[in-house]
Amino acid sequence: MARRNDHSREELVEMTLNCVEKYLDTQPYHALSLRKIAAEIGYVPSTLVNVFGSYNILLLHVVARTLDDLRHQAQQKLTDTSNCREALFTLAHLYLEFASKNPYRWQLVFEHSMKGDKLPDWQSDRIQSMTGMLESLLKQLSPTKNDEEVVEASRVLWAGVHGITLLAVDDKFFTSVPVNGAELIDNLLTGYLKSWTDA
Repeated sequence: MARRNDHSREELVEMTLNCVEKYLDTQPYHALSLRKIAAEIGYVPSTLVNVFGSYNILLLHVVARTLDDLRHQAQQKLTDTSNCREALFTLAHLYLEFASKNPYRWQLVFEHSMKGDKLPDWQSDRIQSMTGMLESLLKQLSPTKNDEEVVEASRVLWAGVHGITLLAVDDKFFTSVPVNGAELIDNLLTGYLKSWTDA
């Protein structure tokens, strides 16, 4: 068993988060525990509590890194287009692609709960960065819309894309013929953005 001073705090954080991410490459987080993580990296659970504060906050750090990864990929893809409508389609398709490639990390993002505790600012800022990207594109597409309309539209689109992604990743469309999630997203965006720009 490793001792606390065998690694710096920063090294221990990185080891722990890498361990959880590796686990989530192949398995859902439900069967994971603080004890399992600690054993995997050669520490005792109390050491991880001292470093992260709680198991819940440890998982929130994994969620944060997942959002950072998604945002980084989004920013890279958006550098290839100056057309805001095209950028919205790109973002939506990236969302589906990311969830399909990382189903268990993506699952943790949306199932993780603070259990009544306040969401830390560092996580709120990440969420705002992601939603802000979508709001900015919608505002560019229809500059006359006010902030409330932009926020509402961004949440409608996100909810729609998220719902399609959820059903696609879990293969829960319940149809007798194959359904393509990317095509459904295109259908959703085409119809909604037409009304958004024509209204």
